[in-house]
Amino acid sequence: MTDAPATPEAPQQPQGPQIRVMGQYIKDLSFENPGAPESLRPGASQPNIDLTIDVQARKLDEQTYEVALVLGANAKRDDAALFVAELVYAGLFQITGIDDVSREPFLLIECPRLLFPFARRILADATRDGGFPPLMLEPVDFAALYRRQLAERSMAGQQDGPVGNA
Repeated sequence: MTDAPATPEAPQQPQGPQIRVMGQYIKDLSFENPGAPESLRPGASQPNIDLTIDVQARKLDEQTYEVALVLGANAKRDDAALFVAELVYAGLFQITGIDDVSREPFLLIECPRLLFPFARRILADATRDGGFPPLMLEPVDFAALYRRQLAERSMAGQQDGPVGNA
């Protein structure tokens, strides 16, 4: 019996960007209900809700980054505060196979996109537990937020700013 000839190994194909979520956590959560119990009475007009969204990223080591999604909601009715909710929801991400130019948009678009559904649920639960209907945030276009940040940076003359807020 003869041995079959060894088949040559296929050359390794370069792999694209890879992301590994190492952990997710609430970094800060605050809910204030200053007008209770009067603010919880039925029949009042709909409140005005001011939402803020921010994304922050910081490098921990060569492949590990912390990305924080900062959500804020201020509800008012007739200039009276109903509730103030603030959430900083973060994740640890290990990112490989990505060049320096692509890293910032990846951190500020893809990572918060992965975090958002969890942060949305936490904020909805907090408002519901505060006596209000759950605040259900619409999906966020993190690419549009990132493009707006780039436009603001270029207007301010900071084209090559560090990874940071979006």
